[in-house]
Amino acid sequence: MRLLLIEDDTVLGAAVRDQIAADGQSVDWVTRLDAAGHALRGTAYDLVLLDLMLPDGRGIVFLRALRARGDVTPVIILTALDQVSDRIEGLNAGADDYLVKPFDLAELSARIGSVARRYSGNPNPIISHGALEIDLAARSVLRDGKTVALTAREWALFEALLARPGQLLSKAQLEEKLYAFDAEIESNTIEVHVSRLRKKLGATVIETERGMGYRLGKP
Repeated sequence: MRLLLIEDDTVLGAAVRDQIAADGQSVDWVTRLDAAGHALRGTAYDLVLLDLMLPDGRGIVFLRALRARGDVTPVIILTALDQVSDRIEGLNAGADDYLVKPFDLAELSARIGSVARRYSGNPNPIISHGALEIDLAARSVLRDGKTVALTAREWALFEALLARPGQLLSKAQLEEKLYAFDAEIESNTIEVHVSRLRKKLGATVIETERGMGYRLGKP
């Protein structure tokens, strides 16, 4: 997944960014709402993490405007505002979840995964695919009952394909899911990850449409 983090606290922002990166996801981090609006106009994000008190305005107003123009990108609010009335306001404005600071980074990862699964149409974290049993919440894979160790990037790529079964994803789309806008990407990075996934999970787990992209193979 590719996430947009809108947070002006540099210490917290760095911690959240590093947590998301460790989970194998890509994240673009901005500290102002005007920069967030620009990022959302140029990139299709899978999820937004939104602070409510930013230097150039209130996140709740930004969220209402986002929903008013029909943007359905999942949003998790991250804020120090902990009153019940604040939570109600955030959820009524269109937030999908609300996490009060300070929070545990592992809990944030779990909430990101939960919201993403709901939007994919399958809230069940356990998926069976041929000889594979995939636990989306634990980020683990069993092949014929044996654990398969995947790197964070391999997992992120496999998860992107799992989220869109049967759909062809171009190399550029997969790169966008795995890397932030300032990351340097080698030309064969996706091909390398696909090759490694096939060796670990089975030769037919990922299909290639030459010159077009990749899709999840049939079970």
